[in-house]
Amino acid sequence: MTYFRPEIKAMAGYMPGEQPQSGEFIKLNTNENPYPASSAVARAVEETVRRGLQKYPDPTARTFRTRAAELLGVEPDWILCGNGSDDILTIVTRAIVGQGELLRLLYPSYVLFRTLAQIQGARSEEVHFQADWSLPDQFAEAGDDLRLVFLPSPNSPSGTVVPPGEVLELGRRLPCPLLVDEAYVDFAETNCLELVARCEKILVLRSLSKSYALAGLRFGFLVGQPQMIEQLVKVKDSYNCDALSIAAATAAIGDQKWLAENRAKILATRRRLIAGMRELGFATVDSQANFTWNTHPRQPVKPLYERLKHRRILVRYMDYPGWGDGLRITVGTNQQIDACLDRLRAII
Repeated sequence: MTYFRPEIKAMAGYMPGEQPQSGEFIKLNTNENPYPASSAVARAVEETVRRGLQKYPDPTARTFRTRAAELLGVEPDWILCGNGSDDILTIVTRAIVGQGELLRLLYPSYVLFRTLAQIQGARSEEVHFQADWSLPDQFAEAGDDLRLVFLPSPNSPSGTVVPPGEVLELGRRLPCPLLVDEAYVDFAETNCLELVARCEKILVLRSLSKSYALAGLRFGFLVGQPQMIEQLVKVKDSYNCDALSIAAATAAIGDQKWLAENRAKILATRRRLIAGMRELGFATVDSQANFTWNTHPRQPVKPLYERLKHRRILVRYMDYPGWGDGLRITVGTNQQIDACLDRLRAII
């Protein structure tokens, strides 16, 4: 076939984690929140349906931006909303990185970053984390045609963060925008939000999929200085957030009591998961996300993944050439984590 661009034909495409459509699984493979969203979400969706869906939604999601701005201490024009954080990543890449230009990312990290460069016909440069998951000096260097840098913090699969002071210095040194992907930041001890006002080049991305239990809804947002947001708005789809998602996201972010209670449960179970995996001999990284990264110094981990799956427990087996493989395990409920640990104990 000659219909498609060479870049599209050459790429493998992004592969999401397994999403079984039948049968009962303990699902600990895609970092979803194990608990239902705030009850305010259902009420907001029901009210929106009752009013009718015959009209287009607000193209800029003003109700969400207004509520989020109040909570985050910025003005609404500092916020861009999207159909999940992946939509925002696409918008930023399309707006900033031209064909043949360079996008820098870390390795191992979110594999969609590389895919976005391929779709754009751009080049991607993968800079390896150091062994302790800290940033190498190379990550801050200027480069020919470097137009955009992605920094996930907390990172997947490690769950580690880059200290805000280091991020600020990085943003000031780089010759291009630095997007800090904070999809998991509500489970972390620090964040980079206040850096946005201190450096025009720093953009902070947030998601409601994880901490607000809305992965099935698709809603994310970006915080940046207004002159940056103004240009990015030109690239987004006309109505990239539908009326139901805007209503639900506004209700969710408005229920900070629910968020605090949910976060506390996740963090308590995360501590139990880390301790349990280490008791089983795993080298488990101290995580600031809602998942853990687990390698084993003596035992291959892929057979463990396969045997867990056979017993209908899904975790994420990830193999990074040049780095190694491991199991990324989402923090589920206490009962789900107990079942996973018990099964691993029996296998090992």
